[in-house]
Amino acid sequence: MKINTSKILEWGGAITAIIYSLLVSFNIGAEFLGFFLLLISAVLIALWAFKGNHKGILFLQLFYAIAGIIGMYRWFE
Repeated sequence: MKINTSKILEWGGAITAIIYSLLVSFNIGAEFLGFFLLLISAVLIALWAFKGNHKGILFLQLFYAIAGIIGMYRWFE
């Protein structure tokens, strides 16, 4: 059985983004974890995009990663 790295990156990024959005929208005090998952999602999808030469998605993930970092920083502010 061969591990498909692209599928792991793609679906791992999608699943962490879904969990991020649910944690933040439920407003249950788990926003820091949510923003951390946004950062992880951005990294995973950026790696997938880089590997597949999807430049627009790669560029978008830069801004999602920045949003995740800002969200974590502001949580402690």
